[in-house]
Amino acid sequence: MDRDGQLELYGSVAAKLKEAHARVRALQVPEGVKMALSRKLLIVTAAAKHDLPDAARRLDRLMKDLDEGRFPQGD
Repeated sequence: MDRDGQLELYGSVAAKLKEAHARVRALQVPEGVKMALSRKLLIVTAAAKHDLPDAARRLDRLMKDLDEGRFPQGD
């Protein structure tokens, strides 16, 4: 991936992460579910440091799950 494409993808992932964090904070779900979703977001953030395309795919899946109301089980 060229440098411009990498920067564009980074910007896209950063914006989606910001949106995902806001959506998770706003959810009216048990605290355990929010914690599980927050862990998933942290995993995506960590992945972005090493494999940006993989992080983008993970984030897209997470956003789709949020859109469709599929949430992980809370502890």
